[in-house]
Amino acid sequence: MAYDFSKLKTHIKESEEWLQKELSSVRTGRASTALLDRVKFEVYGAPSSIQAVGSVSVEDARTIRIVPWDKTVMKNIEKGITEADLGVSVVTDDQGLRIIFPELTGERRTMLAKLANEKTEQARITLRGHRTEAIKELDAAEKEGGMGQDELKRLKDEVQKMIDAANASFDGLLKKKQEEIAL
Repeated sequence: MAYDFSKLKTHIKESEEWLQKELSSVRTGRASTALLDRVKFEVYGAPSSIQAVGSVSVEDARTIRIVPWDKTVMKNIEKGITEADLGVSVVTDDQGLRIIFPELTGERRTMLAKLANEKTEQARITLRGHRTEAIKELDAAEKEGGMGQDELKRLKDEVQKMIDAANASFDGLLKKKQEEIAL
């Protein structure tokens, strides 16, 4: 019996995408528009995101420029960024808003590195859960008589190889983020 690994592969891919998204929201010393993805505020009575009400661009290494299409929402955007507690300062002018990223202190870098480690560990825990689920399915198939011991061992080894590859990918993402934080 051939085991279908597509469900496990989908779970692994989803975990990796989640980790990439979470790590992109961890602030580094450089300005990144991904940091603003989580900022929500109310506009015209409905929750909204910055990308939905204006253009966002990186001006330089430590500054993001937001130019809202409707200037009346600038106060709402400013309030949303302030409430998100991103550790940045917001300056408004007649064109829009500037988000200024202060220089990271050693203590803040350590805290951000710990946060990146925690996000990676959460992804690993999820991955272990998916591995356990796949192994239980294999054990159930073996009990039903759908495969022999040798086939079961081979398929379990295949599952472990996929998990190991995903963990290596997670390590690569974490290492890259730690390097960004250290800059």
